[in-house]
Amino acid sequence: MTTNPQPLAGIRILSLSLNLPGPAALMRCRNLGATCIKLEPPTGDPMVHYSAQAYDELHQGVEVMRADLKSADGQARLQAELARADVLLTSFRPSALSKLGLGWDALHAAYPYLSQVAIVGGAGAAAETPGHDLTYQAEHGLVTGLRLPPTLFADMGGALMATEAVLQAVTALRLERPLTAVTARAEAQAPTGKTLPGQYFEVALADAAAFLALPRRWGLTRPQDTIGGAHAGYQIYACRDGRIAVAALEPHFARRLMETAGLPSETDPMASEVKTRLAAFFATRTRGELDALAASRDIPMHSLGD
Repeated sequence: MTTNPQPLAGIRILSLSLNLPGPAALMRCRNLGATCIKLEPPTGDPMVHYSAQAYDELHQGVEVMRADLKSADGQARLQAELARADVLLTSFRPSALSKLGLGWDALHAAYPYLSQVAIVGGAGAAAETPGHDLTYQAEHGLVTGLRLPPTLFADMGGALMATEAVLQAVTALRLERPLTAVTARAEAQAPTGKTLPGQYFEVALADAAAFLALPRRWGLTRPQDTIGGAHAGYQIYACRDGRIAVAALEPHFARRLMETAGLPSETDPMASEVKTRLAAFFATRTRGELDALAASRDIPMHSLGD
């Protein structure tokens, strides 16, 4: 992109979220122009202790303060920041929020123009059930065998959904009030004569995993499915000094791949013996040779090391 749209410019977000999904959502909101403030407990975000690099990247441009929300001073700091915020981002169980006086009913009564995006584990009643990225992926069929998934799909997918919820809240606000949120919230009435209450959005990490699992449920990515292992042109093969990821899925790419490997162009990529023939072709070539072939023959392939 040649430009960097800032749809959240003028929006102030207060985050109480720790670990990964909330801070990742806050990072995206900051990139979209929001002013981002975070209140951490006195001991800090656990993320800083097990991955300082991740913490630093997630919090670039974020104003981080520390406060004990169970103390009078911490509550005073929290209330002062809530009064200035347009959106509150949380990642606690509902019962924990209620203990802090941040249940939606109480929050909305005290700050009627404030919206909340609550990141939880499961949706609805399941929000009180303990879980983590791995359990949400397992619940929706994204964990195979005994190996851990290569990344935190539910957490990062949930961060995207939380960012979407922030954008929904701000879009609704700006549809009625063509002003910055802070200025608009300070007024008692919108220009239309309507009040503009804040909104509550629940983002469940389990729902994020379910969304990411849709291709598997649709019959696309299981081992017997077209892009799960059945199509010879959509595979990872060994080569002389590493691996090659081949994504020659469309018919014209598949024909070009077959020709490059010395097979008839009309070879059926779903035929079981074709994978064996292609494996033999790739095994005799280096990553450099295959990268050059990909470029010269316009085939979607990418080499990888061991």
